[in-house]
Amino acid sequence: MRHSPVLTSSLLLGFVSLIGATSLQASPAAAQSTLFKSRSTQSSVNGLRSAAVGGSTSVPYGWIDFCHRRPKECKVPALPAANVKLTAQNLRILKRINQKANSSIKPVSNFDHWGTMADHWDYPVDGKGDCKIYALYKRKLLLEAGFPRQALLMTVVRDLDNEGHTILTVKTDKGDLVLDNLVNEVRPWNATGYYFLKRQSQQNPNTWVSINQRGGTSKRLSPSS
Repeated sequence: MRHSPVLTSSLLLGFVSLIGATSLQASPAAAQSTLFKSRSTQSSVNGLRSAAVGGSTSVPYGWIDFCHRRPKECKVPALPAANVKLTAQNLRILKRINQKANSSIKPVSNFDHWGTMADHWDYPVDGKGDCKIYALYKRKLLLEAGFPRQALLMTVVRDLDNEGHTILTVKTDKGDLVLDNLVNEVRPWNATGYYFLKRQSQQNPNTWVSINQRGGTSKRLSPSS
């Protein structure tokens, strides 16, 4: 799993069309921000910005092990799917938490950290870890900030080097956003260039669904970009 953070200060192409309505609250002024205007139709936005999922698939070993060690995190009821209302305020929260986790965790490989090649998923109990630790910590912080569990989905991809990588997908009313320890900017899933393999179901975090879809054109982001 990848773990080295890459900094970027640019707001990627495609975000200029984001703002809308469904689950978390924000002020009318934020909802009318000129930076995030919706496209002409809701259906066209969703079609462009939401990854299509397939049926149930295998659950990553790391999640099963995480649930065994932290059963309270996983013994949760199934809930109806819910999306985050992508207001300017909520986007600021997503960006702040993504950057906070990226800067507060020391990157270290799974093997060097835990002494095993088997995936070990956990929170940053000692302040370090690889991509799974970053993603789980962001999920935890967003839950504490009031974001719905059904919109915060652990996701397994292949990165630009075709290596296994774990990120957090945030389901919004304007499509899927990605929080990634390799990039400090919050991006639409289809601006990553990653190959998306599978993620948690919105209804039940212990059920995983297949994706098998490329997230846009591969783009490498330089530290100075």
